[in-house]
Amino acid sequence: MTKLVINPKVKKSKIHKEIYGHFSEHLGRCIYEGLYVGEDSPIPNVNGMRTDVVEALKEMKIPVLRWPGGCFADEYHWKDGIGPKESRKKIINTHWGGVVEDNSFGTHEFFELCRQLGCEAYVNGNVGSGTVQEMSEWVEYMTFDGVSPMADLRKENGHEESWDVAFFGVGNENWGCGGNMTPEYYGNEYRRYQTYVRDYKADKKIYKIACGANVDDYEWTEGVMHTCFRHSQPFQHGFMDGLSLHYYTHPEGWDIKGSATDFDDKVWYKTLSKTLYMEELINRHGAIMDKYDPEKKIGMIVDEWGTWFTVEPGTNPGFLYQQNTMRDALVAGINLNIFNKHSDRVHMANLAQLVNVLQSVILTEGEKMLLTPTYHVFHMYKYHQDADLLESRIDTKTIGAEAEYQVPNLTESVSVDAEGVMHITITNLSLDEDYDVDALILEKPVTEVRGEILAEEMHAMNTFEEPETVKVKEFRDVKITDKGIAFTIPACSVLHLAVK
Repeated sequence: MTKLVINPKVKKSKIHKEIYGHFSEHLGRCIYEGLYVGEDSPIPNVNGMRTDVVEALKEMKIPVLRWPGGCFADEYHWKDGIGPKESRKKIINTHWGGVVEDNSFGTHEFFELCRQLGCEAYVNGNVGSGTVQEMSEWVEYMTFDGVSPMADLRKENGHEESWDVAFFGVGNENWGCGGNMTPEYYGNEYRRYQTYVRDYKADKKIYKIACGANVDDYEWTEGVMHTCFRHSQPFQHGFMDGLSLHYYTHPEGWDIKGSATDFDDKVWYKTLSKTLYMEELINRHGAIMDKYDPEKKIGMIVDEWGTWFTVEPGTNPGFLYQQNTMRDALVAGINLNIFNKHSDRVHMANLAQLVNVLQSVILTEGEKMLLTPTYHVFHMYKYHQDADLLESRIDTKTIGAEAEYQVPNLTESVSVDAEGVMHITITNLSLDEDYDVDALILEKPVTEVRGEILAEEMHAMNTFEEPETVKVKEFRDVKITDKGIAFTIPACSVLHLAVK
């Protein structure tokens, strides 16, 4: 019997809803065909946004959306994407497939999408090939309500009222595609650019995010933090509210990556082992941040994470289209449990990407749409948003097919929402073993429990021919005990229990 101990009296940190955020880049079929089909499309839409996709994302309770990139952000010039669509500049998307970008989805369309989704906007600015003036004017265009050149231009383009920009990223991957900068150089550029990201609304302060490290580049984190904190006042906390981190799971390495659908037991455990590396990254980057920011006022923003496999055969390699199996579901559940457990430092995370790219929650093909296994995990975990993390621990044992890639058999996180309902999420990483779990809930008698589960064979996926092979089912194998609850979690599964 596996022991799970939960202490409802110890609330550790708030799980920011933005941990369940997403990312949409001008890449492949994420924006065009995935989210935006245009007003004249035969596919049902509202102001060009796909109705089926929007409704599914609202049901998933998407809290925040990052746009326009990604690497695309540092070659994006926002004035190309405003005004009459027939006169918008057409450019080559040099990062992703060399295709023509017609800029028919720009600033106005992005905020219309956020309005329909009911989510916050995370806009990523251009440091790599843009100017301070360009970034400053974009912020003015989006957020200033008074009389000014950019506010007047926005009004001329049909939007009288300003929008709210909740989060603003000052550059993206500036250690690589965003300019190949050194940490000290970027730190100084960040200080300069962010100065002109003005707060035009007294009650709507923009949360400024600095470009953080690629995977385990701890020198970058140290260099940027040192540069930004040097010759500044403590209350400025390095002129930043957040520092990003990017980490993708690819089992066979950066060059090969591996198939999204064709894998064996060894690759299953290798993938999950590499996913669990996220916790070490958070701990080690977090320790550097603690030196400068011991009160954790600066959030760690994991704004690109997820699986990155070899593209599906026959698709454009620059479009990063991949299928989504139960392995992706486990990757999602593991990462979200990690983020919950570290919500004192991790304030936002953005799965890459929303539709038709990398570890998508939705795939589309013409008028068809399907929900991936990853979608269902986000749907089950949505109850953690803005809840309080509770103290919990679970007994685990080490499993795996190879000594180098051993993993714990279970991961978990527990929160309590505003109504007092406790939410337990658990992943079973084993391919062949169910586990009996005895959950001890200290000093709180249980009156009611309901469950939902995602459990299938490891290769199981949803296709346009069979879109409901993997779906959430009611979980009934749970009973109330005198000290809590007891249940059996099946192999290769993600489980959510709501306890009153």
